[in-house]
Amino acid sequence: MDTHRGDSSGATYNVDNNASGEHRMNRIISRSFHRRNSRGRIHARSNSVTSLDRVFDTHGSDEPSIPIATAPSLTAEEKNFIETTHGILERRDGFFDAVFLPPEDVDHLALKKQAEKTLPLAYSKKHPLSLTHFFPRQFHEAWGVIRRVATTRSGIKLTKSFLGFFIAYILCLVPATRERFGRYYYIMAISAILNHPGRTLGAQVDGTVLTVLGTLTGLGWGAVALWVSTATTTAQATYGAILGAFLFVFIFVIACLRSYYIRTYQFVICAGIAISYTCLAEISGTEVTWIKLLNYGIPWLIGQAINLVICSTVIPDAGSRPLAVGLNQIFNTMLDGIPPVRDSVRIRRRLVQAFVSMSQVHRDLTIDFSITKLHPKDVLMLRNSVQAVIRTLLSLKTEIRLSKPSTGEVSDQHDSSHQELAEFVIDMDKNACVPCKTPGHREIVDFVTNSLATPTEDLLQSMKFALRTCNAALMDICGHRRYLGPPYDVSSDLSSALANLREHITAFDSRQNQVLSSERLLHTCARSPDVLKIFAFSRPIHQASTAIEALVNQLDEVQQRQPKHFQFHLPGYPIRKAIHRTNPQVRHDRGGVTAGSYFRSLNDIAKMIERIKSREFRPVSRKGTSADNYPLTSVETMTADDLTNDSNSRETRLRHRIWALLHRLQGFETRFGLKTALVTTLLALPGYLSQSHAWWERYEGWWSVVMGWLILGPRTGGNVQDLFARSFCAILGSLWAGLAFAASNGNPYIMAVFAAIFMLPMMYRYTQSTHPRSGLVGCIAFTVISLSEINLPNGNPRDEIQSPVNGVGQPTVARVLVIRAAAMVFGVVVAILINWTLWPFVARHDLRKGLASMIFNCSIVYRSTISRYVYYEEGNVPTKSDIEASEILEGRLREGFVRLRQLLALTRHEIRLRAPFDPLPYSALISACEQFFDHLVTVRQSSVFYHPNFIGGKSEAAMELLAYRRDEIATVLTLLYTLSGALRANRPVPKYLPNAAVARKRLLDRMLQLERKHSVREKYSTEESRKASTLGRIYSYSFNDSLTGCVEQVKQLEKYTKIVVGEQGIDCDYMVMNS
Repeated sequence: MDTHRGDSSGATYNVDNNASGEHRMNRIISRSFHRRNSRGRIHARSNSVTSLDRVFDTHGSDEPSIPIATAPSLTAEEKNFIETTHGILERRDGFFDAVFLPPEDVDHLALKKQAEKTLPLAYSKKHPLSLTHFFPRQFHEAWGVIRRVATTRSGIKLTKSFLGFFIAYILCLVPATRERFGRYYYIMAISAILNHPGRTLGAQVDGTVLTVLGTLTGLGWGAVALWVSTATTTAQATYGAILGAFLFVFIFVIACLRSYYIRTYQFVICAGIAISYTCLAEISGTEVTWIKLLNYGIPWLIGQAINLVICSTVIPDAGSRPLAVGLNQIFNTMLDGIPPVRDSVRIRRRLVQAFVSMSQVHRDLTIDFSITKLHPKDVLMLRNSVQAVIRTLLSLKTEIRLSKPSTGEVSDQHDSSHQELAEFVIDMDKNACVPCKTPGHREIVDFVTNSLATPTEDLLQSMKFALRTCNAALMDICGHRRYLGPPYDVSSDLSSALANLREHITAFDSRQNQVLSSERLLHTCARSPDVLKIFAFSRPIHQASTAIEALVNQLDEVQQRQPKHFQFHLPGYPIRKAIHRTNPQVRHDRGGVTAGSYFRSLNDIAKMIERIKSREFRPVSRKGTSADNYPLTSVETMTADDLTNDSNSRETRLRHRIWALLHRLQGFETRFGLKTALVTTLLALPGYLSQSHAWWERYEGWWSVVMGWLILGPRTGGNVQDLFARSFCAILGSLWAGLAFAASNGNPYIMAVFAAIFMLPMMYRYTQSTHPRSGLVGCIAFTVISLSEINLPNGNPRDEIQSPVNGVGQPTVARVLVIRAAAMVFGVVVAILINWTLWPFVARHDLRKGLASMIFNCSIVYRSTISRYVYYEEGNVPTKSDIEASEILEGRLREGFVRLRQLLALTRHEIRLRAPFDPLPYSALISACEQFFDHLVTVRQSSVFYHPNFIGGKSEAAMELLAYRRDEIATVLTLLYTLSGALRANRPVPKYLPNAAVARKRLLDRMLQLERKHSVREKYSTEESRKASTLGRIYSYSFNDSLTGCVEQVKQLEKYTKIVVGEQGIDCDYMVMNS
């Protein structure tokens, strides 16, 4: 074909001149050339002109215009190319050839229906902000709480938490306690609330140490502030400013520490309360009452001692039960994941959640000391084995069964979220993938199905039996089978389960080898996708059974060396990781579990991705040319180690460390520290002003500062639900405290009864519900107001009523109650509003940015997988360490998708003023990105057993395919980079993007031509050779099907990204030519 173009890298125009349609096309192209040439806009130019100049044609010259030659005849393939691509093919300086097709018509209704199937389970519930369903939901949840407390372990946990508080509360009602510890004796009950005993023994000891150290730190810094403020006469005149500065600096530092290191939460919270008390309660510019430090510290120690005693004596638990509960849930999920399953989408998500939970179970066991029969090292090995099993279960096609020998069933059944593609082609050339319908095709499919159906079903049943046996054995070892299950009719004999599983694996292997080595299958398998799908279903089952066999074998060894008694185990989690993690109860009590886990997971992924990005790049050699001598060798990419391990320049290292520190100070941690210090300092201002100091002391206004300090969170923003729930709990606790005092003029017995009635549900809300902070606010409001009402010097509750205030009137109990309650509610409201408006956490914004990060991460993983596992040179076969590193990264990415869906659920709690937030495109984007990642995992797993033809070497075929492979990979990466950038910047996506499907099809078509051209009909003389050939075709099918699936999911990502951020229009201003 004669090609007419002005430059080797310019635009190519293909013209047909055979028929009437050809004459019409000639006229169109001729007019186009004439219009442009007549105005001198298309000229021959040198190669120095950039790509953009050639595309937009912005450079003019006086060189003669290009003559128009007579259009030659075109082939049918070239005609089709012109009709679908307008005869334009962009060549970009030899990097890759991008093909642009006319935009497709998008059926938004179909996309919406498809997106609805991807919504998380949380969206199946009623909307949390719906007033219509508010009261029915509260009634239903109340009955659920009563049933849970009465029939499960939640009742024991609630009893322990309440008992610690109630004992401290009763001690506070004793007059001797009030006389001994002064006005703020009720700090004892506050201490019992914050570090309640409803947790494991290891977590309780850890919390006791941290809360005591935090209290001592706050009191110590406050003591220094008090001493400085009264050291000189000048300081006494400005004691308020000095105390405020000390408070601001201390709150800023500990708030940054709280956001940097989650483990310090209990330390920081208690330090903040202690510094608020020291710098705001009973302060004076002339003298310091040092006894107030002891009056705060000793009650705090007593409260912690009470909780520690209760935790260690009342049904103690040192980590064995949480371990058993977590393992039981994970094994039940794995049992549900063995095919066949009803809802494959939900099962896959549960499996991914179980994968993440297994790591969490091991982490929770080793982060504190424990007393169990399972050694932490055994739990670590168990974690690795369980995750290996889950990894294989995720690779199963759980919706297919081999119970019926029907071709249609095998080929037509598919998952709604993981649709199988038609023979590697994406709706482009349907005639090219017509399955073989020879007379013997159905017989071959029936032969394979009938041969594998029975051993496959038997193997699946033996896998389930093995997992049930493992679960029973683990519950026996942990000692909680009686409460958690499974029933005692399930055997815990691992040896028999292992023998049964191996027997069925052997039977399956024997039958599969017979089928694979069959001569009647040899020449049909390559032409029958139905047969390949059957094997693509059965082979992962064999891999899953092998992983379960390894799990049973390992657990059998653990069972044999099981100790007779519980053993004490010290914390074994690395300190550098432990400071970023904490135990389950603290994660719950601090609130914001979802947001905190999301940012922690994405930070871990970003670090691993950065190590991949910073690898040094060296291009492979071509036709024997050394890479070092190759003229296009790229500049070596700087690695992360190059910045930190420069031993030749100590000054460079110091400068980089200073830069890294200053750069880190620009993060959200510093912003949260400034926001928290600003809120607490503003709330504390009345305590330092002479005009308001008297009522501040009388009504204990410093508790408004404490409330603001407790409410603010580094990774949680305010919303309407939190505002009303926390304010309501503060008001309810204050009102109930007033009723308790007014019911009998402060009778301690009546107040104890009122405390029991109110604090039981409120302690449950704080320690076990999904709204812990509102429960904490209610507990503190009731405790402070009810106990401060009877805090009188002589024990007479009427003394305060008889004392004048400013010579006008007498303060009543109701007035004191209302003002103190108002101060607490004011602190709550101010903290929420400022957290809502100043550097807020908005779930939908972080969801969009998180999606952009995950798409970019998938592009890096795609690039790494293709280069390391697919198109590698001879001698660079992936090693075992490479596979393990890939599995670790894949585990992190799976956790990232779990966190994204949890973050998506948080958007339901946010009110959007412009319009309701539409979660459908975001949910579909998460699903498409996850499916793209699943296809990549399948590619990596298949590449271990299959390597594509014509890779590397000096062969002519390999060099010919190099450009096609380059085009496919570069097109996919370009799309992923573009979509990721558009989501992160919240900018519209270009209307015209390179078509990855075309690049994929061109590669597959060219590979098919080369395989036919270079194929030599081999003779298989042995069964092993026939088996190897068939296995190669099977893994080739999975490999190519997965790569094609990646292309399909990229198309879905493009569609939904355009829905989220919009699509750019056509800007034709560059076509306007100046005369």
